[in-house]
Amino acid sequence: MYKIAVIGSPDTVIGFKALGLDTFPVREAEEAHRIFRSITRPDRSEEYAVIYLEENLAQALKTDIDRFKDSPNPAVILIPGKDGSLGLGQAALQAAVERAVGVNIL
Repeated sequence: MYKIAVIGSPDTVIGFKALGLDTFPVREAEEAHRIFRSITRPDRSEEYAVIYLEENLAQALKTDIDRFKDSPNPAVILIPGKDGSLGLGQAALQAAVERAVGVNIL
């Protein structure tokens, strides 16, 4: 069965834990990098279909995230942190729509 993971600051992920998602609270980008690599290993018995990642961590994990850009699993979705949006999630969505449709419709 597929799972959903959330990686971000403790303040960001706590609400997702109440929904039953697998949460990975982190304080530093290096810790997020280690967790992201761990849960996306090809030999993992549990497969994550969706990984929500806090935007402020995405810059440090760009290379790892890009590995899954054209892959159906896992879908890496950027979410704003407690300080608000950095616009990275919107930019990623726009790029995905442009690749799928061939033109910017947003």
